[in-house]
Amino acid sequence: MAKVKTTFFCQSCGSQYAKWQGQCNACKQWNTIVEEIIQKPETSGWKSEKGESKRVSKPLKIKDIDTSQEIRINTLDAEFNRVLGGGIVQGSLTLLGGEPGIGKSTLLLQIALKLPYKTLYVSGEESQKQIKMRAERINPNSEHCYILTETKTQNIFKQIEAIEPDIVVIDSIQTLHSDYIESAAGSISQIKECTAELIKFAKETNTPVVLIGHITKDGNIAGPKILEHMVDTVLQFEGDRNYVFRILRAHKNRFGSTHELGIYEMHGAGLREVSNPSDILISKKDEELSGNAIAATLEGMRPLMIEVQALVSTAVYGTPQRSATGFNAKRLNMLLAVLEKRAGFKLGAKDVFLNITGGITVDDPAIDLAVVAAILSSNEDVALPKDYCFAAEVGLSGEIRPVQRVEQRILEAEKLGFSTIFVSKYNKITLKNPIIKIQLVAKIEDLVGVLV
Repeated sequence: MAKVKTTFFCQSCGSQYAKWQGQCNACKQWNTIVEEIIQKPETSGWKSEKGESKRVSKPLKIKDIDTSQEIRINTLDAEFNRVLGGGIVQGSLTLLGGEPGIGKSTLLLQIALKLPYKTLYVSGEESQKQIKMRAERINPNSEHCYILTETKTQNIFKQIEAIEPDIVVIDSIQTLHSDYIESAAGSISQIKECTAELIKFAKETNTPVVLIGHITKDGNIAGPKILEHMVDTVLQFEGDRNYVFRILRAHKNRFGSTHELGIYEMHGAGLREVSNPSDILISKKDEELSGNAIAATLEGMRPLMIEVQALVSTAVYGTPQRSATGFNAKRLNMLLAVLEKRAGFKLGAKDVFLNITGGITVDDPAIDLAVVAAILSSNEDVALPKDYCFAAEVGLSGEIRPVQRVEQRILEAEKLGFSTIFVSKYNKITLKNPIIKIQLVAKIEDLVGVLV
C-alpha cells in the first residue's frame, strides 16, 4: 500500500494547495480550503479491452485534418436535439444541472426509455424499484434500457464491459466514488477522478456519456469549476416548480450553438415537448382587460410571444410600491421615470406591479415597449386590442430604440395572427408585402398618441 497523501482543495473553485491557508488565491473566498486524503496509483479506473491504450498522438498539418461531420445520435426528443445542436455526439460527455426536483432524472430517463439503442442508466440515488415506478408512468414498454444502481466506478465499468451499451447515463456524478481516491463521494478529488475516468472511457470507446450534476444554492454546478471545463457540453434545466414549464439551456457546447433552448411542460406522465410555446404563454380570454400587452421576445435563437401584465393603483400607505415578477425591478423603475419625465404621466404616487405570465424570467430589452404599453393601459384603464404586440427598447430620453433580429419577431407575430406590431422607426426592415401591419414609432410620445 502506497503512503497516504493529503492535499488541500478550495471547495469553491477547486484550486489545489500544499498546505492550508485562510483565503483562496484564485477565487478570493475565505475559509473554503479543506484537507482531503488522496492516494492515486499509476493505474487508471478505465482500461480498454486490450489494457492501456497504446495510441500515440502525432502532429498533423491543419489542412490534413479530417473535418467530416461528427456522427450524432437522434434522441427522438426534438427539444433536446435542438439544444445539443442536432443530437448527442458519439464519444461526448454531457453534464446536466438543475434545481432539486426540477425533473433532471425524469428527462434523462424519459430519453433513455425512448431510444432504440442499448442504454445503461446508472443511478446512485434511487433503487431499481423507484426507477421502475417512474418508468411505468413514462414508457413501460422499453426493451433497450438497462438500470444499474451502483456508485463505485470500477463496478460500473465491469457492467459496461459486459453489456456494451450505446449510451451511458450517470445519475449523478456527485454520488460516484473511485477506489483510487481515499476521500468521500462528492468531494472535489472524487468528482475530478470519476469524471476523468468517464472521459477516458467515452473517448476510447466512442460511447456518449450523460451526467447529472447537483447545483449549489447559488445555482452553480456543485464541485470544482474544472468539472465544467472537462465535459463537452453543459446543460441547465430550469423553471419554477410552482409552474409546469421547464426550460433547457446550453451554457457550453463544443458541438453546437449555446443560443438554442428547449421548452417542456411537466405532466404526470413525464415531460412533454412544447413545439409552440407562444400559444401556451399567452392566456386565452374572450373579454379585453386593461393592463395586458403582448411582447415579441427572443429566448436564444427562438422567437416567443409573451404576455406582460401591469397593475397601476393609488398608493394607500403613502410610499408607493414597485414590484416586478420575471422582470428586472430596477429597469421597471427606469421606465416609470421615463414615462413621468417624457410623457407627463404622474406615477410617483402610485403603486405599480408588473408580472410576466407563465413563470418565466425575461431579460430581453425588446420587451420595454410592451411594459410601457401595459402600464399606460392600466393607468388609463383602457384595454389594448388583443391583436397588438410590441418589440422595441426604450431609452432614457424617451426614444424608441431598435432591437436585433426584428424581422424574426415580426414573422412570429404574423404567424400567430397578430394584426399590428409596434417597432422602432430606426429598425431596418426588408420584408416584402408582410400581412401584419408594422407600426413605426420614434418616441414614447408617438406610442401614447396611438394607444391613449
